[in-house]
Amino acid sequence: MIVFDNVTKYYDDKVAVEDLSMIIEDGEFVFLVGKSGAGKSTCIKLLLKEIEADEGTILVDEREVTGMPKRLVPKHRRKIGIVFQNFRLLPKKTVYENIAFAMNIVYASRRKIKPSVQEVLKLVGLEDKEKMYPDQLSEGEQQRVAIARAIVNKPTLLIADEPTGNLDPDTAWGIMELLQKINDAGTTIVMVTHAKDIVDRMEKRVIVIDDGIIVRDSKKGAYTEDEEI
Repeated sequence: MIVFDNVTKYYDDKVAVEDLSMIIEDGEFVFLVGKSGAGKSTCIKLLLKEIEADEGTILVDEREVTGMPKRLVPKHRRKIGIVFQNFRLLPKKTVYENIAFAMNIVYASRRKIKPSVQEVLKLVGLEDKEKMYPDQLSEGEQQRVAIARAIVNKPTLLIADEPTGNLDPDTAWGIMELLQKINDAGTTIVMVTHAKDIVDRMEKRVIVIDDGIIVRDSKKGAYTEDEEI
């Protein structure tokens, strides 16, 4: 469960999010939308403890993030997978090595790494591409590798930050079907997007932020025509 309780964050004298409260239950798939500068990225950075809240409390899996000692932050982040718009793959490593890298940094054993990587490669449909390099893959395939890397350590939460932003509509929808499969397996997903067509088609919970304030929280709904996301 994710809990934001009256959270406020300032950048100098500007309010990024103000008195923001929301609860995201385990296993939910939630779209976080809003125009550029609305406060979406600030919410993500607060969740990851990249920045500190000035007021309020944030809980992830019943553990308070606000006030968390620095020594516990790496352990906190291991429970969170992240997928970005620009893939961020290591160009000189193969598909297998890119995914295994996420396990290496948490000191997983070789005995555990191989079956775990093979499992996620099968999930994302790239089991025959493990020896290829990122520049040998399509953009959609690169994003699938990025997703596999994000989930190989079995996080409880997956943050998807504009994961379809660089993809054509058909490829983007394939990525959304993959994210749905991951969500069906029990992983909570918070997706930041400007893609109104995807938000509309998926019919998931939508949290709309405007100027750091939640202006709409719909359990199952698309965007509205007067909302700029």
